[in-house]
Amino acid sequence: MPSDTPSSDAAKATGTAAFSKFMAVLQLVADAADPPTIAQLAAESGYPRPTVYRIVGALIAEGLVVEGERGGYALGPRLMSLASRSWERSDLRIAATDALQALRDATQETVHLAVRSGSEMVYVEKLESPHAVRMTSRIGTRVTLYSSSVGKAYLSMQTPAERDALLHGIVLQRFTPHTVTDRNTLDAELNATRARGYAEDREENEAQIFCYGSAIVGTNGATLGCVSVSIPLFRKSATPLETYVEPLKEACRAIAQRMSPGTR
Repeated sequence: MPSDTPSSDAAKATGTAAFSKFMAVLQLVADAADPPTIAQLAAESGYPRPTVYRIVGALIAEGLVVEGERGGYALGPRLMSLASRSWERSDLRIAATDALQALRDATQETVHLAVRSGSEMVYVEKLESPHAVRMTSRIGTRVTLYSSSVGKAYLSMQTPAERDALLHGIVLQRFTPHTVTDRNTLDAELNATRARGYAEDREENEAQIFCYGSAIVGTNGATLGCVSVSIPLFRKSATPLETYVEPLKEACRAIAQRMSPGTR
């Protein structure tokens, strides 16, 4: 088996860079509110139009992207099939099924299960509120670590060094007038979150939406994921600890127990 050489290292680096470009364009397609065009993808990615055109063509050939009626692009059936298989086989998602159902039924509000993906949290499960007014989020939605309840719950369980590494290079963008954009203020809130065992999103991602989040902590102390309860502000209970927080923390404990060896 040939050993690595400078030329093979360069080829690996080129391949990695090309793959990163493919993933960046695919992520832009996934995150777009409406199917983006080549021009929009080029503007968002910063890549030249010919490069984006070739990337999109390759993604279409693999069934990862499809072209819409108006020239925009959307996620393709192959990607959705892969995602579906991943969710179906997720140990955490399977272990969380009963607890999430009980939490949704107890609170009558939308419940999310999220895991960290890079510098964001991604929803891997969602149970809708039975009420008419619901959340616009969906499975696969990505939210920030610093302004979402699941993100803050996750960060609160990390060491200061781990927290710094996760937040390094992230611009604390303001989404609403309530979004915390000062790092010192955020750190103080994360310390308070860890002490009380739950996080709050006080209309920080979306106006008129209040969320409570808590971490699922494994027996080895690792954060396996996070769960949130999202409530339209007009419907928020006057007794939130009893109505949302205690059922939320109980759900996280139940999921952690199901994920522990010998309990499933």
